[in-house]
Amino acid sequence: MKAALIGLGSVGRGVTEMIAKKNPGITITGIADSKSGYICNEGIDIMEVLETKRTNGICGDRAIAAMDVIKKADFDVLIEVTPTNALTGEPALGYIRAALARKKHIVTSNKGPIALAYRELAALAKKKGVALRYEATVGGAIPIMHMLEDGLGGNEIIAIYGVLNGTCNYILTRMADEGLTYEQALMEAREMGYAEADPTYDVKGIDAAIKLVILANTIWGDGTKLADIDLTGIDLLTPDALRLAEEGDCTIRLIAEAIPRKKILRVSPRLIEKNHPLVVEGTLNALTLETDMAKEITLIGKGAGSIETASAIIGDILYIRDHYGKRA
Repeated sequence: MKAALIGLGSVGRGVTEMIAKKNPGITITGIADSKSGYICNEGIDIMEVLETKRTNGICGDRAIAAMDVIKKADFDVLIEVTPTNALTGEPALGYIRAALARKKHIVTSNKGPIALAYRELAALAKKKGVALRYEATVGGAIPIMHMLEDGLGGNEIIAIYGVLNGTCNYILTRMADEGLTYEQALMEAREMGYAEADPTYDVKGIDAAIKLVILANTIWGDGTKLADIDLTGIDLLTPDALRLAEEGDCTIRLIAEAIPRKKILRVSPRLIEKNHPLVVEGTLNALTLETDMAKEITLIGKGAGSIETASAIIGDILYIRDHYGKRA
């Protein structure tokens, strides 16, 4: 299967390195970072491109842009792994639309386009007879979308509850375990590489809310938007709040939840018993799916990381190969 890859940051490098290492039958024929691109329809030497990126800061020719790769390269699936823009979804949204117009399958880790334009993109993919896969947008390595699509086929999903942001979970874990203030735990998270220089999207709950939007639209197709989520972050939590929770054999976690029957769409710090399945440590993510037949299913795993995200992306590509056959 031939693939074009747009985005050569941490996730893009993880994907290319795993394709080179594991040789899953995926040939990269086009690749682009934010400043350059490279097309070779016979197949690109991935390790050579990564070395060029390390040495020169670009992966290819400055005269070749990402859109050139999408419109001119010979490929079956577009791997879109550029940074998320939660406000407009661009430039990723434009890349995905252009690839779909060429009847190319899509695999993306980019939350912006899926949160903002899921209905449009899903309808366009269906019209063109191709797949739109986005396992990597929620929960990193956790196969949430595969579980919803295959493992829980025939079940009605009644509600979802989850810890969907590793940065917040790490901060809350450290505040509870060591009595750190929010500011101290955040500083430690930055030093460990778990928090961005500007952690607003994480600590205000925006990242978790975007993921909740994606899950709600995937499960119920109800056109949920970010503005529909009742949102409270963790940045005002104090050590005293964690200590009070501890006295009741509880702790606090940032929980994203959707319960359509109760009209609940919420991301907020919640008091939760310590033995609850969603009380995971460090940067782990967890999601509980409440269903009519299987009852409660909880998935736990690494919610971020270049290799972990590559796992989800490569899984989606191989799904397309196996389910679309010669059309892929």
